Amino acid sequence: MRMTKVAPQIRIRLKVDPVLVARICHALSDATRLAILDRLRNGDQCVCDLVDVLGAGQSRLSFHLKTLKDAGLVRDRKDGRWVHYSLNTETFLAIEAFLASFRKAEDATEAQACCKT
Repeated sequence: MRMTKVAPQIRIRLKVDPVLVARICHALSDATRLAILDRLRNGDQCVCDLVDVLGAGQSRLSFHLKTLKDAGLVRDRKDGRWVHYSLNTETFLAIEAFLASFRKAEDATEAQACCKT
């Protein structure tokens, strides 16, 4: 299994569970979930803050946050009766490495023709 250096002292395996990749792609396929991730880019957010900023109902946001959490893109932390969400950067590093593995490596040789004419 090939390893790649993503950031100083962080190594990610390029072989990623295809079910997890599908779950992540599904989570990223919705504009509301992308807006949530964009808000979390600035740090932890309480659900009540996300409701105010995104103008969506709490039940709708809870559904989207569960989808993001199930995909491993966000983490939650309970603080009394409130739940705070933050980005799970390890998942973003893993998916970044997975996608990068599709780029043609500089040292790769050209593919040989599979059929003889």
